Amino acid sequence: MTNYKKLEAEDIAYIREVITDPRRILLGDDINEEYSHDELSDTKSWPDVVVRALSTEEISKIMKYAYEHDIPVTPRGAGTGLVGSSVPMEHGIMIDTTLMNHILELDEENLTLTVEPGVLLMELAAYVEEHGYFYPPDPGEKSATIGGNISTNAGGMRAVKYGVTRDYVRGLEVVLPDGRVMELGGKVVKNSSGYDLKDLIIGSEGTLCMITKAILKLLPLPGKTISLLVPFPSLAQAINTVPLIISSKSVPTAIEFMQREVIIDAEEYLGKKFPDNSSDAYLLLKFDGNSTEEIEKDYDAVAQICLEQGALDVLISDTEERDESIWKARGAFLEAIKGSTTYMDEVDCVVPRNRVNELVQYIHSLNSQEQIRIKLFGHAGDGNLHVYILKDDLSDEEWEKRMNRVMDLIYDKAHELHGQVSGEHGIGFAKKPYLSKSLPADALELMKGIKKVFDPKNLLNPHKICQ
Repeated sequence: MTNYKKLEAEDIAYIREVITDPRRILLGDDINEEYSHDELSDTKSWPDVVVRALSTEEISKIMKYAYEHDIPVTPRGAGTGLVGSSVPMEHGIMIDTTLMNHILELDEENLTLTVEPGVLLMELAAYVEEHGYFYPPDPGEKSATIGGNISTNAGGMRAVKYGVTRDYVRGLEVVLPDGRVMELGGKVVKNSSGYDLKDLIIGSEGTLCMITKAILKLLPLPGKTISLLVPFPSLAQAINTVPLIISSKSVPTAIEFMQREVIIDAEEYLGKKFPDNSSDAYLLLKFDGNSTEEIEKDYDAVAQICLEQGALDVLISDTEERDESIWKARGAFLEAIKGSTTYMDEVDCVVPRNRVNELVQYIHSLNSQEQIRIKLFGHAGDGNLHVYILKDDLSDEEWEKRMNRVMDLIYDKAHELHGQVSGEHGIGFAKKPYLSKSLPADALELMKGIKKVFDPKNLLNPHKICQ
């Protein structure tokens, strides 16, 4: 274990030499409480200093100094994570990249966009759409930074058709723990030149290096999108329809599942009615293409499959206003559930698509079995469930006891169904115990070995993933 150095006056003096604007250095009472935690995790730890970096050069100099003096460094984006990835467990220096928020180049010949890590996902999506292009990854938290998305290999609702963040990162500029700057990948479409270090960085949650620039792959913007809201008598019928949709060759852009109780939470949170809340369960599907005629062929086939499997109706959302009301409600599910209880913790597990219903039914059985409220929704098209365990009026002691037991049971069941601990939120600090139970010991040792090669002093984002 590294003997980390506690920051002293001389260290702060050096940081002030690198960061000449005092407003970009936060100390003591100037450090906002939000820097001590992320969006959901109750893991809290304060940095000794926050540096709001503006350039790769600044990050390189500070990382080099920290490496030479055994000072821990924690990367930080918008802080929207849910597993404690950006919490400074050993205090030290936190490097906030949210001011590195510039779009550097739109290359229309190579269909790439080069950005700094602090660009927000919603700003990126709006920019490329204005120019007739499309960045497919669509995580629920649109105020997250692209650097954070890359660090967790974020997925989102369009993953069923388009894939996840990893599939759209062509190149990275990174700063290694010792301050060296390295470029990985580039604008090339294919690359078989040795180990793919770029892909190793994606999803590493800031434990191997700091991302300072990204080259992203773009697609032409689809000319038309249409959504289907499909009510079913039961969630089992809805979810069991998904493998049939996937195998029909009319693959939607997104396939989400939801239940009435979560829809009602969203209605109360937004103060707006959902188009329909009369059924117990729904599938929400989106189709995109270059014309209405092209999309109609796909959604007609899928609608017929749904009706054959017992769907009560197929509601077509073919206007922008109606579409926005549906997807805005879907996007509000997390905040709506959070607002319905005193505190909550989450499970972000993923199982094969044809095992989703087994896991959902098992989780529902835990509500009464463990006497705790659980709500869930998720990406039916890729098997990723978002499960929320609610504290309500339980005492802290009883909450910890029941919550930990329920998490153990859910992760054990997901493992039994050949699933994984996280589909898109990452491991961070909060989910480490579950990762160690779900992966073979040899795999964990390889992960620790990779960390040691990149960061032999264990200074960058310590105590995360497998450390």
